[in-house]
Amino acid sequence: MQPTFVLVHGAFANSFSFAPLQAELGLLGHRSVAVDLPGHGFAATYPHAYQAPQDIEGLATAPGAIKGVTLADNAAHLIGILERAKQNGPVILVSHSRGGMTATVAANQRPDLIDRIVYVSAWCPVNLDVSAYYAEAEMATVDATGLVSAMVGDPAELGLLRSNFRTADPGVLSAFKAAFLADGTNEELMVLLNTFQPDENLDVGTPDDRAQADTWGRIPKTYIRLTEDTSLPLAMQDRMIREGDALTPENPYDVRTLTSSHLKWLVDPAPAARVLGELAALQPSSARS
Repeated sequence: MQPTFVLVHGAFANSFSFAPLQAELGLLGHRSVAVDLPGHGFAATYPHAYQAPQDIEGLATAPGAIKGVTLADNAAHLIGILERAKQNGPVILVSHSRGGMTATVAANQRPDLIDRIVYVSAWCPVNLDVSAYYAEAEMATVDATGLVSAMVGDPAELGLLRSNFRTADPGVLSAFKAAFLADGTNEELMVLLNTFQPDENLDVGTPDDRAQADTWGRIPKTYIRLTEDTSLPLAMQDRMIREGDALTPENPYDVRTLTSSHLKWLVDPAPAARVLGELAALQPSSARS
C-alpha cells in the first residue's frame, strides 16, 4: 500500500508553502496531505491594518484568531487528520521547523497512527523545552535582531506573536533573506513572504511535550538536515539527532542531508521529494499495527 505523506508547516506558515513539494511528490506517484494547523491557512487573520497602505499602530492592536491556540490544540487537530489518513494505509508524518513540536506531541499520544516520522530541520525537543534550546551554544550564531524588528505589538497583550512580513524596510528584508533564504533570489523571498501569515501562537509546550521513549520512540524516524539553515543551525539539528538517538538507541534516526537554507527546499522541492520517495520505499507492504 502506498503511504500518505502528512505535511506539517512551521511558524507563520501554512499548507500553501507545500504546494510545490506536493506537485513533485504527485509526479513521483506519491499521495500527500498538507495540514493547516488551527489559526492557519484560511483560518488566519489578516487585519485591514496589514494591507497597503499599512497602519502599523492599528496592526499592533488588532485582534487575531490564533490567540489562545495551544500546542495541545495543534496536536489534537493533527491527530484527527492522521486518523483519517491512516484509513487509507501507512502514514509518513513530515514536519518542518516549529511544526516538529506538534508532530512530536502527536507521536507521543498516538504512535499507532504513524508509520514513520520525518523531521526536516525541525524541533524535536528531548532534554529541554524549545524555548530553553534558544539559550544553548548551538543557537549562538542565530542573528534575531532583524527578525525582532519586524515584530509588531506586545505579545502579552495580543496573546500571539505578530510579524510584519509586508514591510518594505530594506534592513528587515535583508534579515529575512539571511534567516530564511540566503541561497535564493530576492524575488523568491518576496513570494515566500507573501505566503506567510502575520500571526503565530505563543505556546511552545512543557516538559510533558518532549519526545517520549515508550511512544514516540517506537516509531521509525528520519531527520533531514539542511546544511545552510541559519534559523535552526546545523549544530542544533545535529543535537536533536543525538538526543533522539540517546533516548532510543535501539531505534536511531535515519539521517539524510540536503544542501538548503531553511526554506530553499520548499522553493526547489525536487531533491526533497526524491528523499521522501526513498523513505516511502522503505515502508513495509502493509501498515504497522
